[in-house]
Formats: sequence, C-alpha cells, structure tokens
Amino acid sequence: MGDGFYQIRDEAPERAFIAAIARPTQRIDADVAELRELLLTAQCDTVGELIQRKDQPESKTYLGSGKVDELEACINETEAEVLVIDDELTPSQQRYLENRFSIRVIDRTTLILDIFASHAHTAEGKLQVELAQLEYQLPRMRGMWNHLERLGGGVGTRGPGESQLETDRRLARDRITLLRRRIKETSKRRRLQRKQRSEGIVPTVSLAGYTNVGKSSLLNALTGSAVSSRNRLFETLDPTTRKYTHVGRDYTITDTVGFIRKLPHGLVDAFASTLEETLAGDLIVHVVDGSIDEEERNEQMRAVGDVLEQIGASELPQIVVLNKIDLVSDEDRERLHNRLPQAIQVSAGTREGLEALEIAIAEHFSGRFEPTDLLVPHSEGSVLSALYALGAPITSREDTAEGVRIRARLPKAERDRYARFAVPPTVPA
Repeated sequence: MGDGFYQIRDEAPERAFIAAIARPTQRIDADVAELRELLLTAQCDTVGELIQRKDQPESKTYLGSGKVDELEACINETEAEVLVIDDELTPSQQRYLENRFSIRVIDRTTLILDIFASHAHTAEGKLQVELAQLEYQLPRMRGMWNHLERLGGGVGTRGPGESQLETDRRLARDRITLLRRRIKETSKRRRLQRKQRSEGIVPTVSLAGYTNVGKSSLLNALTGSAVSSRNRLFETLDPTTRKYTHVGRDYTITDTVGFIRKLPHGLVDAFASTLEETLAGDLIVHVVDGSIDEEERNEQMRAVGDVLEQIGASELPQIVVLNKIDLVSDEDRERLHNRLPQAIQVSAGTREGLEALEIAIAEHFSGRFEPTDLLVPHSEGSVLSALYALGAPITSREDTAEGVRIRARLPKAERDRYARFAVPPTVPA
C-alpha cells in the first residue's frame, strides 16, 4: 500500500500494526477483528495492536501522549511497515503520526478504498473508486499527485508564482469534476436499465447483506453461475446479475457489494449508484451468516439496515435468509428459528434449503401474475411468438379450429396488451 491510488499487489505481505480508540459504547473487539480481516484481504499481516479506552481521540495526536510513546516502542519492536488506524484520521493527525514514527500511516477509509480499487472491474466501478480516492485525499495532499501532471501538462498548467502543490490540487479538482460528470452519465444509463427491468415481465431480486456472508455463493447456487466467492471481504464490488428459472418462470437476481459495520458515510455517497442496485429489485433477499454468534449477527443486520435506510431501500419488501446453516448444530438451528421465525435457513454450499427459498420468492411474486385465457387466431402467429418470448408461465395450450387457446400467467401490463384475445376460462383459474 502507499499514498494516492492504492492497489493490492502480489508481493510479500506488509507488516501492519493496528491502533484504535475504544469509546464507552463501542464494540472495539468486533471492530478490530473486522479491521484485521480487511488487512488480510489487502494482503497485510497484522503484527500487533494497541487500543486506548478513551471518549474521543486527541485532535492532533489521535492517541494520548503516553499511548503515543507506547505505540512508538511497539512499532520499533515489531518492525511494522505501516500503521493502520481504525478511525478516519484528520490531515493533521496523519501528518503528526507519520512524522513521529517515520512509517506510512493509513486509516480505515484508506484501507477500504485500497480494497475497493483492487476489486472494481467495471468502468463505472473504477470511476467511483478513483473519485472516492481523490475526494478523500484532496485535503490531505502534500505533493503526492505528481502523476496527475500528465492529465494536463503543458501550456496553462502553471501560473505566475503557482507552487507544484497548488497545481496538483487544481489538477485533482479538475479530475474530480470530470469523474463526477462521467459517473452521472453512467448513472443515467443504469437508471434507464433499472426502469426497463422493473417494467419487464421477469421479477428482479437483489441480494444484500454484510460482506462475506456468502451472497455470491448463494447466487452461484441458485443460478448455476461461477461468480467469484472467495473468502475475502468485498470480494464482490461490482453488481453481478444472473437469471434462474423456477417452475417455468424466469427471475433475475443481483449480487450487490457487501456492507460492513463501519462503512464511512463518504463511501456510501461515493458508491451510491453501486449500492442502489439494491433498489433495482422488486424484492431484497437479506443474507445473514447463521453460523456466527447472536450479538455479532445482530450487529451485522443492524449495519445492513442502516445502509439500506441511507440509500432509500429500507421500505422494499425483504426475505431474511440465514446462510451457512450446515455449520450450525440442531440445537442452535432451533434457537435461530425461535429468534427469527420468518427467516429461511439455507446452505449455499450443500444446497440445503434452496428449494424453500425459491418457493418463498415465487410466492412473493405470485400476486403479480394473474391467470389469463387467450384465444389467438391462427392468422396471428406473430402474437403467439411474442407471447412465448415474454417468458410468462404458460400452463396449458390447445389447438382449436378457431385458433390456439392458451392459459398463461401474465402481469397486469401484459394482460392489457393481450386483452383483445382474452376469452372466458374453460376451467377454474
């Protein structure tokens, strides 16, 4: 890792030392454990930790003076290469710590951006990462943006008396403006695609949940696809949409970026269009790790709920799925059922409970489709072809002298479209 645009490298792991402030109401053990997982994803070894119990960080030094001295001794003893702070540092705090210890100092936000940068594969994902990095680093710039010179080098890049740092800042601001414009353009296209999907006949489902709960594995199990599902935080950053069929009806399902407990608000804003893929669905499947302890599970569910509320998705209908149930004892399964009676217990690995999940999704959308009897004249062959192309479940077909008699389950919009071919049912619907 380093200043500027962070990328995970295939090199020997860096030695990272963690420092954190434990506030009275904070579950510091869980937060630091999550930070260790983030570092592991970023190919760093955690060589030590120092935690100070304190109401608020010091404005300049972050830790108290005594703890700073203790931290210096720990860094020297462990030969740490990078100091990782569990909070978001101010520019003055970062400068002080770097000058004091003469090693690189990064905070939680920088680390998350590092991981996002390595996992973004689509054009929009890469634009969002770069924008988030630039906006975060702009107030922290100390001449670190020399590589931006090539974006605007030549005539006009320097004014009388303008310093290199001022030039770099101006280039960064220009780049931010350009990125925002490009993201706005791609967001318009995404909204149009979402609108087209929402108006289509195929129901859409979004997987949401804490990172590393097995959303990608569940997507693969339902659809037979091969989306990467390695055991790393933020393994999936760019939304992935696949299709699956249940009882003759097609569904699209989207795997969205995983949430974490302390996702900085700035990152929620920067990645809004990615997170808003959750809004594209008619139904949210909230995936929860059923194998972890109750307190941690509740914390993760609360973190997901908070982000869903921030992006305006909290009012969408949800199905809660307890994944990794194959790792849970029979006694704990019963306890889970008592705590979350409406949740569906599944295992993406063993496929246990997948049929129950598919049935629950189908039942949710059952009211969206109504049985409709149609009589399509033989001369209207194109209408028949279009009806089949919709992908609507066709439960019966009979060739008669007057035409082809079909019973299909259609959404209201399509029923209106084919109303001129509607006939009374011959059997109860």
